[in-house]
Amino acid sequence: MEANRNQNGIQQLLAAEQDAQHIVNAARNAKMARLRQAKEEAEKEIAEYRAQVEYEFQKKVAESSGDSGANVKRLEIETDAKINHLKNEAARISHDVVGLLLKNVTTVRN
Repeated sequence: MEANRNQNGIQQLLAAEQDAQHIVNAARNAKMARLRQAKEEAEKEIAEYRAQVEYEFQKKVAESSGDSGANVKRLEIETDAKINHLKNEAARISHDVVGLLLKNVTTVRN
């Protein structure tokens, strides 16, 4: 009878060990599934963020390249205005400069 009881106890221990192994395997599988799900979610968020940053970058590139033509035109106008100003100033004072040069060249000092 005691041998039967020992045998029954061993069977219960083996059954408990198998149940524990099933629980551990189920937990391990659930953990792996959750890790896969978290990885997929993270990859999705990364792809969305990357697309957003790329969109903003392309938008800024388009804005700055669109301004490039306007900037060139503005710089050309400013440059032309400065050149005209310098020509007008040179024409205005050239007579005085020529007079000063002639005076200094023709004056003899001892």
